[in-house]
Amino acid sequence: MTKKELALETVARLKKEYPDAGCTLEYEDAWKLLISVRLAAQCTDARVNQVVLGLYEKFPTISALADADESDIEEIVRPCGLGKSKARDIKACMTMLRDEYDCKVPDDFNKLLKLPGVGRKSANVIMLEAFNMPQGIAVDTHCKRIANRLGFSKETEPSKIEQDLLKVIPKEYYKDVNHIFIWHGRNLCTSQNPKCDKCPLKNYCKFH
Repeated sequence: MTKKELALETVARLKKEYPDAGCTLEYEDAWKLLISVRLAAQCTDARVNQVVLGLYEKFPTISALADADESDIEEIVRPCGLGKSKARDIKACMTMLRDEYDCKVPDDFNKLLKLPGVGRKSANVIMLEAFNMPQGIAVDTHCKRIANRLGFSKETEPSKIEQDLLKVIPKEYYKDVNHIFIWHGRNLCTSQNPKCDKCPLKNYCKFH
């Protein structure tokens, strides 16, 4: 079986395993998703969904966050971890959106990459979830683990893993892969004590 054949089989089996897979961050607008994605680094989506409620209660708009004291933002987002750097990025990002993009999140991958705190993974998530324009595959810790275990990539750098995945996964499946790899990594293909006996891909897994 070639890597491209394995990729198609992987997508088919995981779509069957997780028919309802989707984004678990709760948001109403693209700028709120942008903030949630930044806060989700080394934090659970469930906690992010709770923390942003307090953030938007105090700072309900892009302009309000741009004008806010960084320390006030940090106080609210601290439960998500890395509070200082996340608060700095949020304020800087909202300031840039206000001053350069008329308080709108650009639906352009390269422009997203220029926003403070936004890397390829975040930009991929925004393009997919906010604009339904998948440009690539968001390589988080779950995607990285699955790509390595199934032999799609031997790399450790997320951008290189993404390029390896893009070589074997057709563009029409980018949206599916962005969801099902994360769900599979959370539910069965965990970093510690993976549930290999329940995994629909165990016959193809180099780890198993």
